[in-house]
Amino acid sequence: MSGSTASTVTVVQPGDGEAAGVGPGIGVVFKIDGEDTGGAVSIIEQPFEVGALVPPHLHTREDEVTFVLEGKVGFRSGDQEVVLGPGGYIVKPRAEVHAMWNAGKSPARIIEIVTPAGFEGGMREFAALAAADPPDPEAVAALTTRYGMSFEQPEWLPDVIARYELTPPPPM
Repeated sequence: MSGSTASTVTVVQPGDGEAAGVGPGIGVVFKIDGEDTGGAVSIIEQPFEVGALVPPHLHTREDEVTFVLEGKVGFRSGDQEVVLGPGGYIVKPRAEVHAMWNAGKSPARIIEIVTPAGFEGGMREFAALAAADPPDPEAVAALTTRYGMSFEQPEWLPDVIARYELTPPPPM
């Protein structure tokens, strides 16, 4: 469908969307799929509990624009680190290692706009794998290969975990 246009209007009411968990304290709510936009973009909402961390990773196919809805969310992309509150935006370009975490003492929530669409399928598959605790490492490796991404262990990760009192990510 990539390159085609959406054929119908898509409406998502507040509170609507398919919800799942993707890691300790990290949720995902699928709002707009690529099928709704002719493959141009997908949109997901992610709630973060206190101490939650999306482990460092990179995408080779997608760029992400993130908008903070509530709470304080820390971001590290490449060599840049920032904490944003409600109304803040960040662009995380493809092929750059990035991570996100709850940088505050209350729950946080973001909107992720992913372009081009397609990675929402990987998030759905990852949510199914994450339901097993811990996820099967071979299945995670196959999924990341299929979706052109990888989990990373940058030298700055232990410092970020310590400074923000985050829950370390499970082994991938």
